[in-house]
Amino acid sequence: MNRSSTFSRHVIFRPLTRLLLCGCLAWNVVKSHADRVTAPDDMGWKFQRGDFPQVIQPGTDVSGWREVTLPHDWSIEGPFAATNRTGGAGAFLPSGVAWYVQDFNTPPEWMGQRVFIHFDGVMQNSDVWINGIHLGHRPNGYVSFEYELTGALKSQGTNRIAVRVDTSKQPASRWYSGAGIYRHVRFLVMNPLHFVTDGVFVSTPVANISLANVRIQACLTNQDEKSRSVLVQGMLCGPDGHVVASRETSLMLPAGAGEQCQLELPVIKPSLWSPDSPVLYTATTRILERAREVDEITVTVGIRDIQFSAAQGLLVNGKKLMVKGVCLHHEGGAFGAAVPLAIWQQRLSALRLLGVNAIRTAHNPPDPGFLDLCDRMGFLVMDEFFDCWTVAKNPYDYHLFFREWSARDAADTVQRDRNHPCVILYSIGNEIHDTRQPSAAIPIARQLVAICHANDPTRAVTQALFRPNATGDYTNGLADLLDVIGTNYRDPELLAAQRRVTSRKIINTEQKHDVKSWLELRDHPSLAGQFLWTGVDYLGETHVWPLVGHASGLLDRTGIIKPMAFERQSWWSQSPVVHIVRRIAADDKMPKDPGYGGPELYTQVQFADWTPLRQDGHLEKVEVYSNCREVELFLNGQSLGSKPLPSNASPREWLVPFVPGVLKAIARNHGKETATDELRTAGKPSAILLQPCSLSLGCSWEDVAIVRAMVVDASGTEVPGADNRISFQVTGPAQIVATDNGDNSNPGPFQSTVRNSLNGLCTVYVKADPNARPGDSTPVTLTASAPGLVRGQCSLSLVKSDL
Repeated sequence: MNRSSTFSRHVIFRPLTRLLLCGCLAWNVVKSHADRVTAPDDMGWKFQRGDFPQVIQPGTDVSGWREVTLPHDWSIEGPFAATNRTGGAGAFLPSGVAWYVQDFNTPPEWMGQRVFIHFDGVMQNSDVWINGIHLGHRPNGYVSFEYELTGALKSQGTNRIAVRVDTSKQPASRWYSGAGIYRHVRFLVMNPLHFVTDGVFVSTPVANISLANVRIQACLTNQDEKSRSVLVQGMLCGPDGHVVASRETSLMLPAGAGEQCQLELPVIKPSLWSPDSPVLYTATTRILERAREVDEITVTVGIRDIQFSAAQGLLVNGKKLMVKGVCLHHEGGAFGAAVPLAIWQQRLSALRLLGVNAIRTAHNPPDPGFLDLCDRMGFLVMDEFFDCWTVAKNPYDYHLFFREWSARDAADTVQRDRNHPCVILYSIGNEIHDTRQPSAAIPIARQLVAICHANDPTRAVTQALFRPNATGDYTNGLADLLDVIGTNYRDPELLAAQRRVTSRKIINTEQKHDVKSWLELRDHPSLAGQFLWTGVDYLGETHVWPLVGHASGLLDRTGIIKPMAFERQSWWSQSPVVHIVRRIAADDKMPKDPGYGGPELYTQVQFADWTPLRQDGHLEKVEVYSNCREVELFLNGQSLGSKPLPSNASPREWLVPFVPGVLKAIARNHGKETATDELRTAGKPSAILLQPCSLSLGCSWEDVAIVRAMVVDASGTEVPGADNRISFQVTGPAQIVATDNGDNSNPGPFQSTVRNSLNGLCTVYVKADPNARPGDSTPVTLTASAPGLVRGQCSLSLVKSDL
């Protein structure tokens, strides 16, 4: 496929007039040397639940409305109730119609420029007005979109932006989706001659340790009334900020026309991006007119080569890399859908400790900030678009809009996300029920694959197939439309399909946590990898009140690693690990197709403590998870014997007569100690120990201090059975924004400053005040207290955000 001809089809799926939409603000501006001015538009919004169509007109009184800062998810504020129409799928949280309004004056410098407003995501069925003029409607709550404001702005007087969101028709989702303007908003002010939105595409068609070719493809538009002759310049800077390559070309743009250009920038001995070394360059593309900068776009670039192989799975920079992935929904526990990046950073860091190197964005386009974070942290991403096509999974889900909107939503998402080095795959659907009718499904799949290829010919396309043997996907041609064939669960069927057609490239797009599925991946190098369901517990997808969350994660909702995850770490981690757990029962039996074969139960049966409920003499089943050759177990200093690494990846097991004290495991490789783990019997609750994930707190919206409150005994050992009710207070320029303990069966307001500990733990989240500044001399001090316990305290220093 010719790359240049493919790129020329850019406007087929996203008409040039649509591409002229962008975003920024005239206060707190960030201005380059060019005419482009960008700044967040997250402050100064008024919010009200209910339907108030009259507020689209400037001057309509909204003084009694609540002032909010975006991103904002109003549904997570609750209350939880069995009568909420979202049901268990939506975590029994509220839905309905709500409005956001913002009033502002047009700055003089905007005159003669083109002005746009950009939304990273609005949940859902959004309508936007400027000064009573309807700008557009967008049903999909996960896609980014924008509108041009230029012709409707007032040069004098007050402008009003009004946004209506509607989640009233339920059920509309299989998981908690949130409600409101839950991602960032920005204005953007540009010269009439500018780059179109998402119109600068940077790829690396050649990338090896000796040489890279960085290709910049740019779409420009001239909204002026006269022709303009310009120079387009591309410049690549290395991680140290120094220029490593540059190129330029000349263009003539007639009035009202668009044009495209391509620049090739060679880089000698580049530093390659990979999960182990996520090195980022920056590519700056400028429009110059008579030596004056007219527009400028800067994007981060990861120089890397990604190839899928039928024999070896995934190759990153020519080396085989096993995809050790997890599926993640978009919400952040107590924060709902409006998730600060600090929450994702903590979660991804914990997952990295377990050996995870890839994320599947189940089952929708993610927040673009999440992809920025994955670029920096070195996570691979499968970027998924849809959970349904034309066949419903819920009465009011996306199937109602698929025929009208799917092509545009898919193209917009590909163009938005294609500059992220972390993105290695696009997924056009999850468990799509249309496949039961191949005559309908195959044309849809063909169109979606073509849209991906037209807008980004550098990445492979997959689909999470659903019961493919039953629907004939492997034999009727649907699966072979995909660059990489994805299948949920059913690995033996996928591997058999590859044996029949050996050129097929395959990946497991969703999988259970069991050892059988791990062995299928470990022992079949042609399988590129797997994505576990799930990485983190999430809200929704339950069936019975008061259960509000799904407990399938390696981490609980607060980001704490579960004991069951240590087994996965022993399979996936490259570092020596050893962990001891008590097992009190077998795992719940899972249906063959989770989500469709009956209710899923995730009863906790593994405990990382030596404090069982029974304190009398009895046998405890102890499992030790380790990737080391030998593990020796000790109880109160006495050896209980050594066991070698099983070839079938099963845990090493002991039946241990319970005696209070210390249970210790020592792992060795070739006789040398490499890792240890220790469990101690806890006494009665005595105190609260506060453990912040970081002692510093950034001053941006994205920053959150995550502090664990642990109930401990007199010697400082965590008391696993403690359920004390803990009250939190903060002094200084900060506020408690949420508390949580990860309990999926005990709904309560996350905004409360009081929370019961669960298994001896709960979590409090603290944010800096909006007016707080780095280095503020007033300390931020958090205190936790509970009747009968010594209170806990910790201090946080305010710093400049690095998110």
